[in-house]
Amino acid sequence: MNRPTPVQSTFRLSTLIRLPALLLLSLLFALAPSLAACTVAAGDDADGDDLDDMGIEGPFQEDGPLGKADSAGVPGPAVNTNTADTQVWIARNKWEDTDTDAARKAGIAWPADSGLTWNQKYQLWIEAMPRTPGFETYYETFTLTTPWGKSLPSPKLECAEMGIFLRVTFAAWYELPFYMTAVDASGTRIYFGHFGARTKTSRYANTPQFALVYQDASKMPADQYTAAWPRDEKLRTRGLDGPADDTNDFIEPGARTGAYLDEIHLNKRAAHFTRLLLSYFGSINLVDSRNTYNIKPESTLEGDVLVERWQRNGIGHTLVVKSVNELEGGQLEAELMSGSMPRRQALWDSPTGSKSYFTSNQTGGEGTSYDGDEYAKLGGGIKRWRVTKNVNGYWTNTWMAADESSWISDTDYDTLKARPATFQQILGEASPEVKRDALVQVIQDKRNHLKNYPGSCSARTGREEAFDKLYALMQEHFNMAPMQVDAQYRVLDDYVFAELEYTQSKTCCWNSTTAAMYEIIMDYEQLNLMDQGCVAPVVFKWNNGYDVFKQFAEQTNRGNLWKPWSADESCSQQNVAVDTEVPSDVTAYCSLQQQ
Repeated sequence: MNRPTPVQSTFRLSTLIRLPALLLLSLLFALAPSLAACTVAAGDDADGDDLDDMGIEGPFQEDGPLGKADSAGVPGPAVNTNTADTQVWIARNKWEDTDTDAARKAGIAWPADSGLTWNQKYQLWIEAMPRTPGFETYYETFTLTTPWGKSLPSPKLECAEMGIFLRVTFAAWYELPFYMTAVDASGTRIYFGHFGARTKTSRYANTPQFALVYQDASKMPADQYTAAWPRDEKLRTRGLDGPADDTNDFIEPGARTGAYLDEIHLNKRAAHFTRLLLSYFGSINLVDSRNTYNIKPESTLEGDVLVERWQRNGIGHTLVVKSVNELEGGQLEAELMSGSMPRRQALWDSPTGSKSYFTSNQTGGEGTSYDGDEYAKLGGGIKRWRVTKNVNGYWTNTWMAADESSWISDTDYDTLKARPATFQQILGEASPEVKRDALVQVIQDKRNHLKNYPGSCSARTGREEAFDKLYALMQEHFNMAPMQVDAQYRVLDDYVFAELEYTQSKTCCWNSTTAAMYEIIMDYEQLNLMDQGCVAPVVFKWNNGYDVFKQFAEQTNRGNLWKPWSADESCSQQNVAVDTEVPSDVTAYCSLQQQ
């Protein structure tokens, strides 16, 4: 399939009808006198510019299910509240607009007079962003296109951050109402949106007064921002937690998330706000029915989010639907993209690799987690962003009228848990050879991730899930038993980085492991095999420490490269004495060497 460029695309209605159109990049803001200089004034530290000084009581808590119509009738802050000090952008447009002056203009992925709502335009923007090789990595990602004719590679973000980033960015660019809501650690209901970071009645804690301390250059004439893009130098030094993986060096050496946001926003208030939003909201808030809602599999569209949840408290995995195409026979083909932890550019997955996520029970399907929670009750699955509307004088997160029939109640667990099986039926089937090659590529992708982050438990689990699918495929279509599959496709890495129980293994909280540590681990394993013949590899896991690998690092003059363990995420299991391996029927390593 030919991929659209930033100035050439197709647009489609929710019925999947696609009509070709020549796109015209256009400015969506009226020309007006600009700021006097191209360098935007930085914010005032005294107003809570530093995250540590904002008085935010995190982490934000999980809300329970609402039932019935979820959040559709739950009001947020009053529209007429005086938010002049905290305003990030004015919500001049409505998500349902189709014939206003702004809605009729051509945009980055749609022609003039398209007749589409802004929600449909959001879907088109996601679909139209072209494929590009990742920066210093092995996979392909997307190129972000902006209303001002700029194109940048995908930012490096965690998975939930990527889903949130795309939605808030579009809302800010096109001055659409937006908020996410949560409850902080003290039980206060908070709203982070176009009106700032607030409770229902006031500014929240010491969060920024965006309208007072940051500049909005969105009315700058095109010739000026084309000649010299306005910069917020303080913003460019700012980033997200975990600075070791908050790097976007393709912008400039040492660039962090703040620099990326500075490059894509003329309204620097929106850039600062996005940094704040990404710092405090994660997958646990993204799956909250007050921010998104569950949809039927056959209603899946670009921009929807698919969420894996395998624990009630802690991280999950969030993927953004990049494309949905109709195949012969009424089936669909869908592709997903996702950031990860540690942060990375979005990985653009294949249809076969994507299907493995859609059909996983961890996306709200049958079965229970290691902790005994039903997957269907953990909030995972395919979801759509709520649209913020003025309902009876209150900002309310609801849905587009046309989407009401796509909705599933957050307490209709029987329907929710059936969705992975439905995806198995409606997503198109590739040939056995294509499916085999795609699964082998997924396995290699997970190994590549472990080469950079050997502590990653999600990569270990993803690799083994792909192997389970490969076993079934090879048995059915190629008459190969699991041992034969292991003999052909298993490598030493798979045994060294054996799968661990996430909630029972402290290694799983250690996101700052490095490629240098991987080399130390594998050098030790190879030397051990040379000295002792075929012995079972030593699994890289916490066993009252990592002494065997740490000592080897010191013996080979690489002790400075071995990092101490750290809790890089919420880690309830940090006091375990020994990590727990997942029981496995994988062929023993030495048995493979004898074949």
